[in-house]
Amino acid sequence: MPGLDPGPDERWLEVYRRAADPGDPRQLRDLFLGRVEAEVGTPGHREEAVARWRASAPRRDITVEEVLSSRATSTLVKELFNHYFRDDLYGDLRPSADIILSGGAVDEESWGLPRVLKDCLSYALLRDWYGYSDSCGRTSAREAVAGYETARLPPGVSYGPRNVALTMGATSAISGLADLVLRGATAPAICAIPNYPPLVESVARRGEIRLVPLPSTDGFASAQPLIDALRADTPLVLLQSAANPTGALLPESEITRLVEAASPSTIILLDECHEWLGETYPYSSARAARNVVRVSSLSKNWSAPGLKVGWLLADDAFIDEYYEYASTTSGSPPSVFYTLIEVLARMERWSHCGVEELGPAELAEFEPHYGIGIDALQRAFHSYRAERRARERSLLRQRDAFTASLAHSGIPVLPPRASINLAARFDGFADSYTCFRTLLRETGVSVFPGALTFCLAGPVVRFTTAQPWDQLTTALSRLTGREYQEAVL
Repeated sequence: MPGLDPGPDERWLEVYRRAADPGDPRQLRDLFLGRVEAEVGTPGHREEAVARWRASAPRRDITVEEVLSSRATSTLVKELFNHYFRDDLYGDLRPSADIILSGGAVDEESWGLPRVLKDCLSYALLRDWYGYSDSCGRTSAREAVAGYETARLPPGVSYGPRNVALTMGATSAISGLADLVLRGATAPAICAIPNYPPLVESVARRGEIRLVPLPSTDGFASAQPLIDALRADTPLVLLQSAANPTGALLPESEITRLVEAASPSTIILLDECHEWLGETYPYSSARAARNVVRVSSLSKNWSAPGLKVGWLLADDAFIDEYYEYASTTSGSPPSVFYTLIEVLARMERWSHCGVEELGPAELAEFEPHYGIGIDALQRAFHSYRAERRARERSLLRQRDAFTASLAHSGIPVLPPRASINLAARFDGFADSYTCFRTLLRETGVSVFPGALTFCLAGPVVRFTTAQPWDQLTTALSRLTGREYQEAVL
């Protein structure tokens, strides 16, 4: 499986052909799911949905471009996303799901926050640091994030605290950014696919959108389809620097080409949340362009999706606008997390820059009233760095071993360049949702249908490999008919 094209196939188009109103996403959802039930469901179960599909017939021709430009498509995928979690996996089908490899996040009980960051939470509570704050976050935490992100950029390109806003996680931040950027927009926003349904839907709720498939080959994607879709008045481009579910990277040269091709008034909204665990490349100065907004969170890289905390980086004038928006709509992020973010960002910067032994300069980065001594800081840094390195090695070994085992069994896999997720293709199934339903029924293993991340063609599913290894080996045995009980790590 050298590559993946997420654009809609004939089977996806067939749903639009049969709908009485192809602009009604709930009609489309009901037809889609009715076909799934008709093909793989239990007799007598969800009979109304089955009857709806069997009574339908083609009514019109539909083109790929019409589907990608339809407002209904975003909501259809989001409705399927909701149905998968609410009604299937954690609803009617939950008793049959022995092993769930579709969660999308690291198992926090196995690879949780480093102890140092947990201590930061305890310290903040003991000091009663949970009051009102600036709507972009405490200055010391923003300074720390600015320093860390500057260290990842080329020499001569830098951020300051005025380029940083702390957020309540990536999903909330991108929803707010869409609201801010698209007010009064008259041209369609562009959303690259694959992508995460809540993000795309948050953009679609604010105005017209156009979905642009980004095919990937050998784990890399090209920005050319986005460049071809740009207009002088395009208000927003939403894309992931590492795609969910494939782990395919958009190279720095492609990010640069996109930024240079876009109008200065077009905001390039770069979701960087999956860009970790794997191959890394030096960042280009394009990431710090005036019209680029970068979004990060603790949900994937630090195993903390439930904390709902992260940051965004942008031009200082844009952050000023965001401040007004945030202060009006949400106030500020939870202030109890600011110490955690500050310590995390400083220790990540020191690790990135190859610092081994801390000295007076590093100690002086913290305010004196923290009461930190150099010996305690050194011990904390060594502990943090050791835990982070061990976690990354463990997760990489698991992901690569799982990928190789699937491929060895003849299941086409798209090896990820980054992320804990990987995409695999189960040939012989009509689409990714029927694949999920059949595998769950026959093996008790839950996979994530690619259609729920806008992979709208073929039986491509996502595996999340950051789960206990005994679960992965059991899943492999059931899915492939081979035994994987011996530890390969």
